[in-house]
Amino acid sequence: MAEEDKKTEAAPEAEQKPETAAEPAEEKKADEPAEETKAEKPAEAPKAAEPDWKDRYARLLADFDNFKKRTARDREDTYRYAEADILKDILPTVDNLSLALAKAEDKENAFVKGVALVCDNLLKALKDHDAEPFDSIGQALDTERMNAISTMPSDEVEEGKVLFESKRGWMLRGKVLRAADVVVSAGKKA
Repeated sequence: MAEEDKKTEAAPEAEQKPETAAEPAEEKKADEPAEETKAEKPAEAPKAAEPDWKDRYARLLADFDNFKKRTARDREDTYRYAEADILKDILPTVDNLSLALAKAEDKENAFVKGVALVCDNLLKALKDHDAEPFDSIGQALDTERMNAISTMPSDEVEEGKVLFESKRGWMLRGKVLRAADVVVSAGKKA
């Protein structure tokens, strides 16, 4: 039995040896065409293998410079928009104080003078932050800066022009902070 086991063990080894012997021959055949293509490719390979380092470096510097500029611009815009939100929150208070002063009967009253001081201080603070009101009465309707809330016939003001403001408009550094709410003339009565 031991001899039979040796024969069966030897048989698989014999079978494996010819296969392993045949494999290198096949590999050589497969390698031969690859060697020919390798011989053709060396002329092209150095061009692709050597990147232009100066060009890549210059592009990297330009990208980094653009990144720095974009980051600084985004930071400044974030600051400006945060400031705009705060200023928008202050505007209704200014409107209410201005309305109270306009309706006050006794302008020499100490309380009215105190309200006027507070209103003036708020207006000065808004101006210090480059926020300024703009006039729209008598001007043509500008949808970028004005919201038309109503129309009204008028004999004095031509059609399409602003009759009066219900809420004053404000600009911040050349951009609209708050649009004016206006009533627009519908022209002469029919």
